[in-house]
Amino acid sequence: MPRSRLFCPRLVRSALCSVIALGSWAALTSTVSADPAALARASGAMAKAHGAALVHVTASRTQGIAVLVNDEPITNYEIELRQKLLAMNVGGLQERAQANFKKLVKAESTNTKLKAILDTTIKANQGKSREEILAIFEQKKKDFAKGLQEQAVSSARASVLPGLRKKALEELIEERLKLQEAKRLNVLAEDDEVNKIIAGLAERNKMNEKQFEAHMKKMGTDVYTMRTRFQAMMSWQNVVRRQFGHQIAITDRDLDRAVSQVQAEDQTELNLQRIVLIVPDKVDQAVVARRLREASALRQNFKGCSMTGTLAKSEGATRFDNIGPRAASTIAEPTRTLLLNASDGEMLPATVGSEGIELWVLCGRKVVEAKETQRDEAVKELRQQEFNVLAERHLKDLRQDAHIEYR
Repeated sequence: MPRSRLFCPRLVRSALCSVIALGSWAALTSTVSADPAALARASGAMAKAHGAALVHVTASRTQGIAVLVNDEPITNYEIELRQKLLAMNVGGLQERAQANFKKLVKAESTNTKLKAILDTTIKANQGKSREEILAIFEQKKKDFAKGLQEQAVSSARASVLPGLRKKALEELIEERLKLQEAKRLNVLAEDDEVNKIIAGLAERNKMNEKQFEAHMKKMGTDVYTMRTRFQAMMSWQNVVRRQFGHQIAITDRDLDRAVSQVQAEDQTELNLQRIVLIVPDKVDQAVVARRLREASALRQNFKGCSMTGTLAKSEGATRFDNIGPRAASTIAEPTRTLLLNASDGEMLPATVGSEGIELWVLCGRKVVEAKETQRDEAVKELRQQEFNVLAERHLKDLRQDAHIEYR
């Protein structure tokens, strides 16, 4: 390829570019040598073309292909996004961000910027009272501090990114292999399944999906990166189940060995009911005392667990909870001890709870042996261990057979 073509990207449309494309440097010089102004214009155009080419080359490096996995590309941009996603879970990131924020706050430039904000606020609000100007400045100061916090977090995250490139690339290569195998076996995870996980994450972070998407973008990555990761994980589980599910077998000997290694106590399971006499948030002691008397009357009229719901309806502003079986360890004290010491079919004396006056009823109990519980847990754990071994072995085989080309 002639050297001249490197400086003629398609976005440059000029006479200069057409001349260079023909390799006619002599034609160019003969055209402009007699005219200094033309020479200057040509030099400027040449510099502009060169600059555009450099931008084009830099962009292509950023967006370019880093690896081909069975002819399927992984771009540098994907690696960068995955690095940022991994950085969100790096240990010590919060401490780094806090340290960066403290440095920014103490910096002389920060104080200078705050003074400039105050001066600008005063000039822009001539005629307003001192209190009004201070209120406006306080809001601007909060916005400025928020910007510093974001800068500190961004800086902390950027400091760990270089060390995550190898991990990000390896993760993406493995995901390509997993998704390719899932497509081959026609067990690719459905979009609806992945969407449910994303929606659940958004809900746990008290956001809707659009807010969560904006939050991820603000963190330097995007929901698509997370979505791809989840789809690969779920699809891979489908692959291993399809290929090796019939091979996973847990023997009684394996179970006995696993259970014997775990020290556990028997669990008491309580069959519970509860009546709540609701008390408004803002009440005086007289109201509480009245509700306690009403609770005492209900307890005196208690005839057994089969009638608890009917009994609750006889008193106004009450709620009946048919709780059912519940592990004693999950009940808060002192109610737990009172229930453990109560007789089956007994209603406890009234206590004050978070929602009002509570009447707990013990309708029965059962002791769940530790070995029974531990055996169920051991089955799940041993199956998962077998699953992981088979999954790792299959992925290793796929990688050995794959054509992976690093660019």
